[in-house]
Parts: sequence; structure tokens; C-alpha cells
Amino acid sequence: MINELNDLVFLASLITTLFAVCCYLVFFTNQREKIRQAARSFFLISGILQTWYIGARLVLTGYTPVSTFHESVMFFAWATTWAYLSFRWRYNVKNFGTFVSILVLFLLFAAALVSRDIMPLRPVLQSYWLPLHAGTSLVACAFYSLAFCGSVMYLLQERELKKKRFGYFYSRLPSLDALDQLNKHCLLAGFVFLSLGILSGIFWSDQAFGVYWRWRDKEICSLLAWGIFLFLLQQRFSRGWRGRRVAMLTIVGFGIVLLALLGVVYPSGGAMYGG
Repeated sequence: MINELNDLVFLASLITTLFAVCCYLVFFTNQREKIRQAARSFFLISGILQTWYIGARLVLTGYTPVSTFHESVMFFAWATTWAYLSFRWRYNVKNFGTFVSILVLFLLFAAALVSRDIMPLRPVLQSYWLPLHAGTSLVACAFYSLAFCGSVMYLLQERELKKKRFGYFYSRLPSLDALDQLNKHCLLAGFVFLSLGILSGIFWSDQAFGVYWRWRDKEICSLLAWGIFLFLLQQRFSRGWRGRRVAMLTIVGFGIVLLALLGVVYPSGGAMYGG
């Protein structure tokens, strides 16, 4: 009974996110403040429903729900939603919610397309290091997803400015400087959490398998993404890198983060962590 009710909560979070996306897209077109307020309300409700769903699944399973593909993508969507909502309280980036809500909707659809069955936690996964590793890694993914959305917006705005004929997107997107600052803050937050995720994963691997690093596809992609973002931050702070090349590298890095999340080859049975 509780599991069926929780499935309805998941469906409700998907529907409210869809409503949020529709409202954000309408606002993007007509720029009416009431429509934006409705979009923000729907997105906030979606975040609350996602929290309820994850919390209820935690109670049902007895462990942090990050061990299957559905749980990991759901946690990714939840972290992205709340990273954006908390970010919006501090910064005002025009129409940022439009791009973020579309990404969250995509993640929720991906979570809906796979099995939501609760799987027994295998002995190798019964470690306090695993939720720390998976949780911090997925929070890193959330901040990198914000950086990705900001980078897409940057490239669209830059294209408008280069044409020297201000078209549809120009008045609807933030300034290049605002988007560049957004990128910097999200990259820094994501790097901190990704570093914690990799470090805790090293300790978990040693505890579970007796080795610190196994050079599997997932580990290689995580290390490659970490190296790209380290390079980006180093170039930003030491050489003043900004602009188009930073946006492009951010998009590449986010793509590699997604490959790491998927494990490159989707494991059978929906398990994200195995032997």
C-alpha cells in the first residue's frame, strides 16, 4: 500500500515538473510575471514531492536509495531541483529556471522509464561509505547540470551578440558576465562535491573489494571529468579564462559526468554498483 502511494507521489512530481516546464516556456515567450510565479510554484511543489518520494523510499528500503539506476537518476533530479531553488534565493539569473526545469523533466522521465522495484541491498553495498560516495557524487552532478544549463545559455547569448542583430534570445537571456559568474560558482561547488565523491569511493572500494582503484569505465570517466574541471578552475583563477571556451569545456565535462553516472554501459538489472 505504501509503495503504491509512493508511486503516485513520483507520478505527481513528474506531472508538476511538466506543468512547471510549460509555464516557464510560456513565460519565456510572453514575459508575464504571473506565469513565472506559477512556474516557480510548480517547480517548488515538484521539489517537495521528490523529497517525499526519496524519503518514503528510504523508509521502505531501510537504506539510502542510490543503489539502482532509477534511484540514482531520481536523486540526481532531486539534487538538481534543490540546487537550483537554493541558488535562485541568492542569485537572480533571467530565465534560468526554463533550462533547468527542462533538464529535471528529462531526468524524471528517464527515472520513470526503468523499473522502480526495490532491490535487496547486496552485502558489498552495505557500507556507510556507499551513500556518502553516491550522495556527494550526485550532488556534484546537480551543480554541474546547472553549469551545463548556464553554458548553453551563454552560447545562445553569445551567438545573438555576434550577429550584431539582437534577436529573439537577446532580451530573454542574462548578460554574458552574469552567465560566466554562474558557471564559476557552479563549477567550484561541483568540484568540491565530486572530489568528496571520488575520495569516499576510494575508501568504499578498498573496504568492499580490497583495492583502492579498479580502473573500471565508471572510475575512468569520473577521473577524466575531475581532471577537466580541475583544469577549468585552474585556468579560470590563474589565467582568467572565461567565455566561450569555458562554456564548451563545461558541456564536454558534463557529458563525461553523465557517462560516469550511467557506468558507460548500463548494468543489467538496473544496479548501479556491482562487483
